[in-house]
Parts: sequence; C-alpha cells; structure tokens
Amino acid sequence: MPKYLIQATYTAEGLKGLAKDKASGRKAAVAAAMKAVKGKVDSFYFAFGGSEAVLIVDCPDNVAATAVALQVGSTGLVNLRATPLLTIEEVDQALALPSKYRAPGE
Repeated sequence: MPKYLIQATYTAEGLKGLAKDKASGRKAAVAAAMKAVKGKVDSFYFAFGGSEAVLIVDCPDNVAATAVALQVGSTGLVNLRATPLLTIEEVDQALALPSKYRAPGE
C-alpha cells in the first residue's frame, strides 16, 4: 500500500483543540479517519520547529489520501502537507525508463 509523509501544523484554535483532546485523542481521530478510507497510521509523532505533527500513513491511493487531506483541511484548524513516499524499487523503475530531457542551454 502506498505510504505518505504527512506534516501538520495546527492553527491557534487547533492547538486549543489539541490541548482539550490530548495527543492520544488526536491520534485516535486520525486513525479513525484513515480506517474510513481503508488506510492506516504507520507512525505518528508530535514535534516542534515547524510541524507540530509528523505522520507516516498507508493509503490505498492518491484519491483516499486526498479525501483525508481535504477533510482535515476543511476544518481550518490544521494545515497539512502530504508527500507521497516512493519505495527503492519504484525509484529504480523510474531510473530505468528512457528520458529525452535536455537541460537548458545544452
């Protein structure tokens, strides 16, 4: 199943909700949202210095990942950045494809 790196930054109101729900409550809410799209949370960490939460999630596809991101973003309480993660094998496959790219000025 494809993996995604999720970086979340809470708004001021979102931080108030985090304080009320506690970190464990937010993890449970995210797990439920992922389960609803047939995904799961692989890892969930809180951090400081840019993103308050950093997650690795498994999602069936980009549509499911987008559905969760739109639901979360529509609250206005959390800003997300979702990055699809590629396996070593996928990058090897990409490197094996022919390329006709010409760099500027070449």
